[in-house]
Amino acid sequence: MITVDKLDGITLKISHSMASSKKADLDLYFFVPGELGLCPDVLKETEFYYESIVQKRAYYSDKTLLPLVHSRLAKRGRLSSTQYRVSLSLFAYQYVIALDKAVSELNKHDRELVTDEEIDAVIELAIDILKKLRRAIPYEENLKRYYANIDNYLSWYTEQKFLSLVAHMPREGEYKTLKERLITIVEKEKAHRKLNNYNSATTRDDVTRMSNKMRLLRRLIEHPIVLKERTTSLGKNMKRAVKGIATGFVMVFVTTTAILARDYWGEITASFIIAMSFVYALREIFKDDLRDVLWRWFRKGKPKWRRRYIDPTTNKTVGQKTEWLDYTQLNKLPDRIQFVRKKRTAQREEQILHYRSHIEMATSKFMSGYEETRESMMINLRSITRLMDKGSNKVYLLNNGQVSRESVEKRHLINLIAQENRYDGKPRYHRWKIIMNRSKIVAIEKIDVDPNIPLP
Repeated sequence: MITVDKLDGITLKISHSMASSKKADLDLYFFVPGELGLCPDVLKETEFYYESIVQKRAYYSDKTLLPLVHSRLAKRGRLSSTQYRVSLSLFAYQYVIALDKAVSELNKHDRELVTDEEIDAVIELAIDILKKLRRAIPYEENLKRYYANIDNYLSWYTEQKFLSLVAHMPREGEYKTLKERLITIVEKEKAHRKLNNYNSATTRDDVTRMSNKMRLLRRLIEHPIVLKERTTSLGKNMKRAVKGIATGFVMVFVTTTAILARDYWGEITASFIIAMSFVYALREIFKDDLRDVLWRWFRKGKPKWRRRYIDPTTNKTVGQKTEWLDYTQLNKLPDRIQFVRKKRTAQREEQILHYRSHIEMATSKFMSGYEETRESMMINLRSITRLMDKGSNKVYLLNNGQVSRESVEKRHLINLIAQENRYDGKPRYHRWKIIMNRSKIVAIEKIDVDPNIPLP
């Protein structure tokens, strides 16, 4: 399953997990309005890849209580400290992701559409998970310190998310009881951290120090489960060969021209020198163009980058991913993608940026107990928002016989279509509308896609 959320003002977070399959293909098609003028001359694919895309892949498990079982095994000496650390970090990591998503869903909707039962469900689930974690404290001192760091962070993070719920609630009305309950839980979490001496008095009283400490604890949680990556740019040797071929072609042309000119004039004259100067000028003009043409021809359709995934604990390579990123045209898209996009006249001017990846994971080399990974792609759209106009449009309204003029901000719509193929059946298709202005992502709308997409 693929999810698309707003991470911050202008950053998309695209997440998807690999379940039982060891291979998966992911295609992302960004349909950018033609009026923005996006093209390879304005924004090169390599620039967008290195400056706007950040990726992170971590272990993932549907067995949410597995770390608690591991904790009991660790108490009895049946589990290594390394396995316990990994399982506890994974438990905390998935709890943070789930809580963040649940609270974000509640905060982005109007309070009239959110019921007390929905908020209560999030509160009860969070409290229940923390209780189960705190009933499984390890005996060994080194494991107990690791547990304390995890518990410290989860307590603080839960407090922050509950306070964000309170901040988004109306100041008056029917949510008063819920507010009081959330504030009570927050105060209990503060008391829990103070009782266990998780943070010094100086840290507790300084918001900046507390925030920075929790950022370090978050890195501690992610370290054993977020796979290390090594990215390689492909085609370096091919690029050298293309450069040599282009230079060779040009030199053949220059040498042939020089011989013909020498035979024509018979000796070196002013006319011969002028002609050769003109030929060398043409060489400088067309050498780079010829090299670029040959490079595009040789590299067309071939992957541009390769990522190797390395287990942070065992330092073994557990998988790899090859990636493509190219501009394309509507009539060159697969028929199924065109069907999902629905051809219209206005869409012929759209510029399409296509990202593709092929992932292969060696699940046999994963840490014991885990068979899945989850990838998060953070795509910063700043390079696209720079192309948007500043200012607003003026709209006239008629209200009770009176004409008024209103300022309306300029917004643009980017369509995102995803094709996911896990090699376990038919590919899955998803579509979102991303509504943006120059400063932020205004809204993300999920569009239902007909599962019975006709074959091409």
